[in-house]
Amino acid sequence: MENQFQSIDPQAFILGCSAIGAGLAVIAGIGPGIGQGYAAGKGAEAVGRQPEARGTIMSTMLLGAAVAETTGIYGLVIAIILLFANPLVGMLGQ
Repeated sequence: MENQFQSIDPQAFILGCSAIGAGLAVIAGIGPGIGQGYAAGKGAEAVGRQPEARGTIMSTMLLGAAVAETTGIYGLVIAIILLFANPLVGMLGQ
């Protein structure tokens, strides 16, 4: 009986898996987007309730948004590394 399965080029396999991984890493940007929208809404509510505390509320909200955004930025950096500077392809020769 003839072998029906063809061998897969290891480099093509790694690049394909890296593209899937990059897509999953970019999906990590959904969480920060939802969190920042929620924080901005709550910040607007808080300023509406206590306008005299506007400066404190806004600085706290912006600090929280910056911390939340780091998750999305890390996901983007991972995706760029996987797509353009793929370290796994160099390991094929070992």
